Amino acid sequence: MTLKINQNEVLTPPVAAATVVVLRDSPQGVEVLLVKRHGKSQVLAGAHVFPGGKLDASDCQTDPEQLDQSGLAMQQALAESDLDTARASGLYVAALRETFEECDLLLHEGDRPDRIAALRSDLRGHLAQGLAYGQALRQMNLGPLQTRQLHPWARWITPRKPSMMDRRFDTRFFVAIAPAGQQACHDAHEITEALWLTPKQAIERYWDGQMNLAPVQLLTLMQVGRLPTAADVMRSARSRAPMHVLPEPHDVEGGRVLCYPGDPGHPVAQAAWEGPTRMIYRNGRFEPEGGLQALIGTLAR
Repeated sequence: MTLKINQNEVLTPPVAAATVVVLRDSPQGVEVLLVKRHGKSQVLAGAHVFPGGKLDASDCQTDPEQLDQSGLAMQQALAESDLDTARASGLYVAALRETFEECDLLLHEGDRPDRIAALRSDLRGHLAQGLAYGQALRQMNLGPLQTRQLHPWARWITPRKPSMMDRRFDTRFFVAIAPAGQQACHDAHEITEALWLTPKQAIERYWDGQMNLAPVQLLTLMQVGRLPTAADVMRSARSRAPMHVLPEPHDVEGGRVLCYPGDPGHPVAQAAWEGPTRMIYRNGRFEPEGGLQALIGTLAR
């Protein structure tokens, strides 16, 4: 799939969003859930992404008594002092909601495995009737929303000249372990496929032209794939503040170069991760300096 680079500057503010890197362990190592966006989607059509979407107003209106931790605790975990507590908790709720809406995974423990299918069916029904996610769970007497299932991983803000779309997002990335006994299913509306892959498998499919991934997905897969288990990824997320990344795009000789913290072409001198600090558009896709090996050379075996 050949990528068409956007050349237009977007002057509107970025839209708040939340996305979840859902993890599970396998004999091949940690696996990540990727979902394929519909080919007619207005954002990243046909690309594989992590489950996620825009923050809804109703997410920020969730009763604090329905949450398993305070808004202040979630604000502190996100490491954003200018973020009010209602919006901080709303981002967590949006992450839980989008994970369910896009791939049918209910990040909620404590119920018998034999009830999960019925609970998910009931929840879909309540949401279809227009109830907010928190209201639906309250209607089902499921107890507090389990925001502790999520840990902030990173915050990515689309630059004013996006490369793969014509709009901007301010997206908080969370990590979560897939709930036991549940199968991920795509919604057949926004999402046309849901599959589990190791980071190495996903990156190699991208390199072979079998899958379209945005640079943020590639770099996140590289970071997660360096850790051997899902528990290790969660511990890593808990041990540090989430990285904040605003890519710096440059048009060089008719091509697009994306620079990240630590790169000479980025205003932030301190690198946010170990590995490539720039992605170059060539061969109809974004590639790091050093090629495929730069992305998979340090992945856990």
